[in-house]
Amino acid sequence: MLKNRVAAAREFLQSFAVDAILVSDMKDIRYLTGFTGSEALLLLGGAEIFLLTDSRYTTQAETETSGCAVVEIKEKKAALAALAASEHFGSIGFQAERVSVSLHNELLQQMPDVRFAPMGAELASLRIIKDVQEIECLAKTAKLASEAFLGMLETIEPAGTEKDVSLRLEFALRTAGADDKAFDFIVASGQRGALPHGRATSKTLCRGELVTIDFGAVVDGYNSDETATIAIGKPDAKQREIYQIVKDAHDMALDAIRPGVKFCDIDLVARDYIARKGYGDYFGHGLGHGVGLDVHEKPVVSFRNEDVVQEGMVFTIEPGIYLPGWGGVRIEDMVFATADGCRLLTHVPKDLTVV
Repeated sequence: MLKNRVAAAREFLQSFAVDAILVSDMKDIRYLTGFTGSEALLLLGGAEIFLLTDSRYTTQAETETSGCAVVEIKEKKAALAALAASEHFGSIGFQAERVSVSLHNELLQQMPDVRFAPMGAELASLRIIKDVQEIECLAKTAKLASEAFLGMLETIEPAGTEKDVSLRLEFALRTAGADDKAFDFIVASGQRGALPHGRATSKTLCRGELVTIDFGAVVDGYNSDETATIAIGKPDAKQREIYQIVKDAHDMALDAIRPGVKFCDIDLVARDYIARKGYGDYFGHGLGHGVGLDVHEKPVVSFRNEDVVQEGMVFTIEPGIYLPGWGGVRIEDMVFATADGCRLLTHVPKDLTVV
C-alpha cells in the first residue's frame, strides 16, 4: 500500500519539474511512510525517501517505516540543506499551505542555490481515494464510536448537563478502545441547538428539549464523525416536523450518491428540499466533508464543489436546520462511495430517539 502511495506522490516530481518534494504535514508523512511520531520532515526524491527527525523518534521511525532512510537531525533547516546538497537537489517542491512565510524565507537563506516551488493541495488529493486498509480502519473507528454512543444513551436524562454528556461519551469511547476523541464534542440542547458548533457547556438538560450531539473517535490515526439529534421526553409537533425534514433531506442526499455525480448536485438535493419546506435560510453550512487521517479533509460536499464522486471516497452527509431562539436539528452519517452508490460506515439509527 505504501509503495503505491509513494509512487503516486512521485508523479508530482515531473508535473512540478522538481528534483524532490518536501512534505511537512505530519498526516501526509504518516500516509506516505507509516511514521506516527509528531515531529519530522519528509524529503521525497525520485529514488530515495528521507525521513528527518530528532533523537526522540529515530528508533520509532526505523521500526515503523520501510523503504525510508531515517536521518537523525538536531536542526531541521541545516539538516535539510546538507541533505539537499549531498543529493544534488536543485529544485524542491513544498506544501505551501503548511509552510509559514518565515520558514520559507529561512529555507531560501539556508539554500540560496535551490529553487523552491510552491505546491497547493496536490499531496492532500492523494488521500482522497481510500484504499482497502483505510476503509477497514475507518469502518472500525466509526463502528466503535457509534456503539459507544448507543451504549451511553440511557445515561442521558433531565437535570444532567451538556458537559456530563460529553464526558460520559468520551469515557465510553476510550473504554471501547479509542485512542482519542476526534474533536471537542458538540452537545447543544434546547435553544443552543441553533448553534451548529455549540460546544458542551454547564447548561442543564430539560425535558421537552432536543439535543444535538456531534462526536467522533480516533483509532490507529483514522477518524470518525457522526451527529445524532435526540429528544429529552416526548417531542412536540414542531420538533417532529423539523426533525423529519432534516431526516428526509439526509436520506435523499444518500440516495443521490454514486460515482460521477457532482458534489454540488448532491448538496442541492438536500438544500432544495429544505428550502421547499420553508427553512432554506436556516441551513447555512455545506452538506459534508471528507474524513480520514484528518476529521475534515477532501472532498468537500458543498454547492461550490463541482468535482464528482469517485468510488473509494469517504465523506459525511450532514444537513441541518438551525432556528435562533428555538433550537436545531442536524443528522450526520459517514459514507463510503461504492461502484453503484454508497455504504454507511456509521451505525446510529437516525429515526428520532426519545430518552
